[in-house]
Amino acid sequence: MIPDYWQKASRSLARGDPVMAALVRRYKGMSLVSRGDAFGTLARSIAGQQISVKAADAVWGRFSAVVGSVSPDAVLRTGMEGLQGCGLSSRKIEYVVDLARHFVEGRIKPERWTTLDDETVIAELTDVRGIGRWTAEMFLIFNLMRPDVFPLDDLGLQKAVFLNYFDGEKQPRRVLAEAGERWRPWRSVATWYLWRSLDPLPVEY
Repeated sequence: MIPDYWQKASRSLARGDPVMAALVRRYKGMSLVSRGDAFGTLARSIAGQQISVKAADAVWGRFSAVVGSVSPDAVLRTGMEGLQGCGLSSRKIEYVVDLARHFVEGRIKPERWTTLDDETVIAELTDVRGIGRWTAEMFLIFNLMRPDVFPLDDLGLQKAVFLNYFDGEKQPRRVLAEAGERWRPWRSVATWYLWRSLDPLPVEY
């Protein structure tokens, strides 16, 4: 599923911003894509915390092979012992199993999220063990495809902004936030293009 706002957002970002204009041209025909599976997106985000994209893909492949079907029921059937050795740390296994319980017990209800604003969804998700703001923001971008999320704590985004706009010089968080203001209301789209400036292969959660 591709966001219906993508072309409009890309044109808007390219106007008056040479960096964005170049990225939009370079990755024409490509866009953010959602798998549409709330549990899978959250579980994959947990698996990818604090490791590289390449490492996360490898871990996710092993995890998927162990559980078979990536679903709350399958994770609970496999259990914590069954997940040992799949590449996830013990802590991440605890988080994924806890997430599965939230879904099975009805403490997480994805159907509600379409009516909630970004910060309310973030607050609900961060109530789950192992889901911090970064993971919740990845969910907003990759599953709900919200158009104006700017994940300030994402290391790839930070690196891309510093390289493309500050000659590689690190900047304080305040400066990074201010830089993002130029891309409202399409900061999710700007973030996607900035990620591509570092790695042409799109990440899909």
